[in-house]
Amino acid sequence: MATGTRQENEIATAAYIAETGRGWIESKNIAQKAFIEADNSFKNHPPSPLFVGGLDVLKSLYDGGIKLGILSAATTEQVQAFVTRHKLDPYIQLQKGASENLAKPNPALFVQSCQELGVEPGKTLMVGDSAGDMQMAKQAGAAGAIGICWQPSSHDLQMADVVISALDAIAIITGGASNQPLSPSDSL
Repeated sequence: MATGTRQENEIATAAYIAETGRGWIESKNIAQKAFIEADNSFKNHPPSPLFVGGLDVLKSLYDGGIKLGILSAATTEQVQAFVTRHKLDPYIQLQKGASENLAKPNPALFVQSCQELGVEPGKTLMVGDSAGDMQMAKQAGAAGAIGICWQPSSHDLQMADVVISALDAIAIITGGASNQPLSPSDSL
């Protein structure tokens, strides 16, 4: 359930509850109450941990002039709590979560986020850990989709242009004595 939106997870939960013989409305109400109760139970718990090396990568990209954003299936409030908890505010210009009207993998969410950052989707890389992330990036016309997988199997990331196992595999490549970014015509 980690890659579904809140609404999708509530619907999936309600479907399982309905399988026990309860009506659909009752099942949805039970699921919604369960999620609210879970939210309240974990209100004072810290958000997800920052991945090893993540802060250094974000600092390096930011220092290199790259605009950075977090676009999550979580709520915007949860994304903001994550950014605040890990003191990422100086580096992350966009903190966005899913809404009932717009969620992953809808490419409009990616395009809207690019507009908010002032960048073109075709010049933007998406780093994600789910098939929905890759689908969204491809359909939005992203320059590339980088899948990140911390497990041996990356079958969910088949649409990725490249799959990495750690964030520190991402770096700005510079070349020549002028230390300028390589252009597409430069060879590595």
